[in-house]
Amino acid sequence: MSELAYLVIREGSKWSDVFRLVPGQSVTIGRAPTNQVVIKDERCSRTHVEIFMSAGQWTLRDLDSRNGTKVGDQRITGDWTLRAGDVIRIGRSQLVFVYRLAEAFSESSTLVRRSNQDGSRLGAPGSSDDSSVLAACEPTTITHRRGQTKFLLPGEEDASGVSKMGRAAAKLCRMAFELAKAPDVATMAGLALDGLSEATHTDAAALLLLPRDFRGQPGGDDLEVVASQSASEKRYHRVSNVLASTVMREGEAVLARNVMGDSTLGSRDSKGEIHTTSVICAPVRRGRRVFGLVHLYSTNVDLVPDPDDLEFTLAVADTVAVALVNLNRRQELADNLTQVRTENVQLRERLGVHSEIIGRSAAIREVTEEIAQAAAANSTILIRGESGVGKELVARAVHFSSPRRESVFVCLNCAALAEDLLASELFGHERGAFTGATDRKIGKFEAAHKGTLMLDEIGEMSPGIQAKFLRVLEGHSFERVGGNKPISVDVRVIAATNRDLEKDVAEGLFRRDLYFRLHVLEIIVPALRKRPEDIPILAEYFLQKFVAETGRRIRGFTPEATEQLRNYRWPGNVRELKNVIERAVVLCRGQEIGPEDLLLTKLATAGDTGDPMAGDSRFAPVSLADIERHHILATLQHTGWNKSRTAGLLGIERSTLDRKIRRYSLADQAPRRK
Repeated sequence: MSELAYLVIREGSKWSDVFRLVPGQSVTIGRAPTNQVVIKDERCSRTHVEIFMSAGQWTLRDLDSRNGTKVGDQRITGDWTLRAGDVIRIGRSQLVFVYRLAEAFSESSTLVRRSNQDGSRLGAPGSSDDSSVLAACEPTTITHRRGQTKFLLPGEEDASGVSKMGRAAAKLCRMAFELAKAPDVATMAGLALDGLSEATHTDAAALLLLPRDFRGQPGGDDLEVVASQSASEKRYHRVSNVLASTVMREGEAVLARNVMGDSTLGSRDSKGEIHTTSVICAPVRRGRRVFGLVHLYSTNVDLVPDPDDLEFTLAVADTVAVALVNLNRRQELADNLTQVRTENVQLRERLGVHSEIIGRSAAIREVTEEIAQAAAANSTILIRGESGVGKELVARAVHFSSPRRESVFVCLNCAALAEDLLASELFGHERGAFTGATDRKIGKFEAAHKGTLMLDEIGEMSPGIQAKFLRVLEGHSFERVGGNKPISVDVRVIAATNRDLEKDVAEGLFRRDLYFRLHVLEIIVPALRKRPEDIPILAEYFLQKFVAETGRRIRGFTPEATEQLRNYRWPGNVRELKNVIERAVVLCRGQEIGPEDLLLTKLATAGDTGDPMAGDSRFAPVSLADIERHHILATLQHTGWNKSRTAGLLGIERSTLDRKIRRYSLADQAPRRK
């Protein structure tokens, strides 16, 4: 007697699986998923019974189950020695113990019979008790099994000088290239089935796969037919759940003869007769993971699959598994890319809300992307752009998009304070440090601990402050003005300027080492005239803002006003546009803002080469002397008539500046001293 045995499992009204019993391996049966055989029945205990080999006999032991275990109609206590044909009853489930599958699926016996009076055996051949006969069938015999294919190994040559395995391997190689190029699972499945139909002695085939998101122990009824084909007039019939579950669980390809029809994969003719078939079933697997199976069969008696067909089918199934893994990875990458793009759009929208950066131009989108990249780091940032472009808004956007968003954002304008006051603002001071220092003051660096400190107009910082500021940037501690206690802080610095720092470095007005320390990351904010498509959007935004604040009933701009806003050069950039719209909302007498409501200046913008007094884009010829006179006067007014700074900005000597002031009679326009 063979020590190898089988449990044929029936749940409810249908047979669901076949489990192979191997000597030396104990098998538990129960409701818990940790059992080797899982029965989904409330009457079944979590671990109900155990089957094991003892003294050369298979033994059944009840594990103190709640509802007990029966063999036939007899409830067992202790150990029970199993014999071929025993029907184990657990709840509504039945498990038939056999040494050969032919004993359960025999030619003359029924597939299932209720037990006779003692209930301990399947109905014997010729038994008169047939009250629960399900189906009669011919014996199913698995003639070959294969775990690995030999077509991927070297083979012996035939008389023609080419081995049979070599020809099969060549076909497999061509098929592998085609499968690798398949754009989707359906195309890949069609290519695989075409190759199998051409190379094997079968007339029907199918690829069945588990759902991509399937989890758990797979069964035959979990498979989905991805593609199928049949060379005969009969349509393809699905593989039986018993055979499919066996192949997927054991991970071996099988070649079987005389597999019954209707309930598994064959078909009935008009007379209701069952056509026997020969079947090949191979698992689609990668490592320990099984994705599904390849199913082939023949209903033609002249077309009988052989062991070489089994080998080739297994090789194709393994190749399909590799192609399927690649397709799944490709799909995952595509899904991840889509998700990243969606998150990127959401982050951009969220960033725009927090930072109040408004615009749809390519220039402003580029700035938004640079903000998102810079926010993730902790490096120093240098923001450059003309006055009024919104450098502080960019700095705020960086802060509120960074990991420091929960901490404070502190801003300080370096051009608004004298050197001593700037040192006190930056580093703080102790009581009595100077006249008027009546209390200790915490500086901006201390106030911004764990947060972000923005220093606007960094180019206006004096050389003395620059040196101390550089030490703090390098990670050194500092002391308050008038104090001697070292203070260390964790602050991210964002500097902003509208000056040409490279030129200042060349002229000795700005420290070279500080410039390189600040110039780690750089964001250049474009002037408003360089993104004209954003002008109507910003104008409408400011209009709605000030209409809500003032309660005025203004619908919008006239076409002429919109055209004038577009053509104006905006030397004051977004700041000027905001002020112009606010003034227009307050002074507008109608329901629409017209050109007469827009008060635009005639100041030149940086880089203009036309008439410095022209407020639009029309060219008006002027002399170089007029341009020079206007530029020198504007620079003097910008520096508060500080001649040394003016000469430095203009790149000329102080004596040369004095001569030009006299030549153009500019002294009359200097502010009078009180």
